[in-house]
Amino acid sequence: MKDKSVIITGGGSGIGKTTAIRLAKEGARVMVTDINVDSAHETTKIIKENNGISEALEVDVTKVEDIKMMIKKTVDVFGNLDTLINNAGISNPETLLHKTDEETWNKVIDVCLNGVYLGMKYAIPELIKNGGGTIINTSSIAGIKGQKFLSAYSAAKSGVIAITKTTALEYGKYGIRVNAIAPSIIDTPIVDGWKESHKWEILSTANALRRIGQPEEVAETILFLASDKSSFITGRTLAIDGGTLLGR
Repeated sequence: MKDKSVIITGGGSGIGKTTAIRLAKEGARVMVTDINVDSAHETTKIIKENNGISEALEVDVTKVEDIKMMIKKTVDVFGNLDTLINNAGISNPETLLHKTDEETWNKVIDVCLNGVYLGMKYAIPELIKNGGGTIINTSSIAGIKGQKFLSAYSAAKSGVIAITKTTALEYGKYGIRVNAIAPSIIDTPIVDGWKESHKWEILSTANALRRIGQPEEVAETILFLASDKSSFITGRTLAIDGGTLLGR
C-alpha cells in the first residue's frame, strides 16, 4: 500500500480506526472520515505519531455534498484516489419488524446502504481516472444469513452484498475491484453493552473458534482486499466470522 491514497468512512472508532492505522503502517495515505470529527482526528493523531500520512474529515455518509467534498478533498490533498473503504454503519435497536418504526428503518438503510451507494457513485469516476483501484464495503454476516430482531440492519447489509456484486461486474473493465467483508461479533465498543447481557456467554462462543473476533483481524482482511495480493478477487463477500456461519 506504499503511497496509495485511501478513504475510510467510519474511521474514528472500532474496525475503521484499526484499519486506518494498519493501512497507514503499510505506507498508505489515509483520509479518515467520521461523522464524529473528534474521533477521526484521534485516529489521524495516532497515525502521524507513528510517522504515517493522514488527514481527518467530518463526513455524514448520507449527505451527497459531504461525499462530494470527501472525494475532492482527498484528491486535492493526496493527488489521486486508489482505495475506498465504505465502513460507516449503524444498527437498529433489537425489536420485531412490526415494532420497528419507520424513522429507525430509514436511518439504518440511509447510513448502511445508501452511504455505500453514494461513496461508490462519486469515487468511481476518480478510480477510473486513476486507471483502476479497489473498493471494500463493510457488510455483516447478518446480511448473509439474516438476524432476528435486526430487520433493518440485515436488509441494509444484504443490500451491500448485492451492490458489491453488481458494481464489480460493471467496473471490472476499468481495473476496479469491488469486494465486501462480512464480520460477525468483533470486539469493538459497539458490543460493550452486549457484554453485560445474560446472553453474552452464548454470543461470545457461537462459532467454530469459540471466541469473538478482534478488529485487527478484520483490518488484516481489508488490507489484503485493498492490496495487489488479492488482484484476481472481485465481487466477493468474505466472512470474517470464526466459522459462525457453519453453526456450532
